[in-house]
Amino acid sequence: MSENKPVKKYQAGGVTAALWKNKTRVNGGTEIETLSVSLDRRYKDKGGEWQSSASLKANDIPKAMLVLAKAYEHMVSKDQDDKLEEEVVE
Repeated sequence: MSENKPVKKYQAGGVTAALWKNKTRVNGGTEIETLSVSLDRRYKDKGGEWQSSASLKANDIPKAMLVLAKAYEHMVSKDQDDKLEEEVVE
């Protein structure tokens, strides 16, 4: 699997939480895989072009809470898979 693609995405409206695999060394130098999450809001600018932002408007906060809860649920679940999936959770 490519290192620059998320392993899972959750989307509510224009807000997306993407899960990324990372390799980390812990005590004794053992390498383990962990997951991190990025949050993104997509919108169209005045020219109609799609843009990305990490800032949220008031209406985006419930959507962010929803996709982050789904991402957390996936991160702590025992049955994580490695194929990229995108889930719309509106």
